[in-house]
Amino acid sequence: MVLTLTLKSRFRAIEHGLRDRYGRSIDGAQARRRAWWHFQLLDHAFLRVVWWNLFEIAPDVWRSNQPSPKRLKRYKRMGIRSVINLRGAVQQSPYLFEEEACAKLGLHLHNITLSARKLVPRENILTLIDLMRSVEKPFVLHCKSGADRAGFASAIYLAVIEGRPVAEARKQLHWKYMHLSTTDTGVLDHVFDVYEAEQADTPMPFEDWLNTRYDHEALTASWDASRA
Repeated sequence: MVLTLTLKSRFRAIEHGLRDRYGRSIDGAQARRRAWWHFQLLDHAFLRVVWWNLFEIAPDVWRSNQPSPKRLKRYKRMGIRSVINLRGAVQQSPYLFEEEACAKLGLHLHNITLSARKLVPRENILTLIDLMRSVEKPFVLHCKSGADRAGFASAIYLAVIEGRPVAEARKQLHWKYMHLSTTDTGVLDHVFDVYEAEQADTPMPFEDWLNTRYDHEALTASWDASRA
């Protein structure tokens, strides 16, 4: 077991090193080829050729995994007007190809940073809510696999923008989207667990709770304690 974890950690370190080292430019034929292979192999785009993890969560609102330039053309034909990239404007192949494709297609690209395994500060959450309220529809939001960050953002959209019950909205974090609450990504579920637990004493709408009670450091600490 220890050997397996050690090998897994080493593999991840090597993969992350390669991912960070290459794919930082698409200017010029050689850089573009390298970035394309970086996108395919290190960002696992080859797995997403037929697996899109694409679902409509509300009228004119979609969630998916990282789209390729070719798939963005399909989204354009579907009527999509805006793309919310939950991976942030990281200057590497996934973002560089997406930025270029959206500009060519006339799609509005918006970037915000969430994390699959760590909670982000309140400001990031509130910025996301403001964006989802104002963005031109139809829109699609995505992360890398469309499982964790996309599920978290979708749950927030349904609870805050659509006014759905949190118990319903949080189902966007589900194994059918490839989200696994028993792994490190369960910290996202923990946000909703804590909110629901606090409703017995201090009931309030989810958006008000995010504005006043959400504390990413305290929530992370309670998540870590629950797993100890």
